[in-house]
Amino acid sequence: MSVILRRIYGEEHPLEGNRILIDRVWPRGISKEKAKLNEWMKEISPSPSLRKWFDHDPDKFEDFKKAYQEEINGSKTAQTKLQELKKMATNERLVLLFGAKDMEHNHAVVLKEMIEG
Repeated sequence: MSVILRRIYGEEHPLEGNRILIDRVWPRGISKEKAKLNEWMKEISPSPSLRKWFDHDPDKFEDFKKAYQEEINGSKTAQTKLQELKKMATNERLVLLFGAKDMEHNHAVVLKEMIEG
C-alpha cells in the first residue's frame, strides 16, 4: 500500500498515481490543469465547523484527530469515499493532496492513518 501526502502548493513535479484533492475548498491560485487531479473528494474533508475550530493549532491536534475520525465513521458518504481510497491505494500509488502549510498537523495525516490502518 502506497499513500503519499503532498501539499498542492509545493508540487513542482506532480507525482504519478491516483491524485486526489481532499480539501473542501479549492486551493487558491491552482488551476485544474496544474493540479492534474484524478478526483476532488470534498466529502472526505473535515466539516467547516471542525476545520474552523481546529484552525491548524498543534495543541488541538489530538482532539481534532478524534473528532475527524468520528465524522468519517459517522457518515455513510465519507465511509464510501474512505473505502474508495483504500482500494486505490492497493492498486497503485495514492497521492493525497491538501493545502495546509503544517505537514504534521492536518487532516491528510489522519486520513492516511485511516487508509493504512
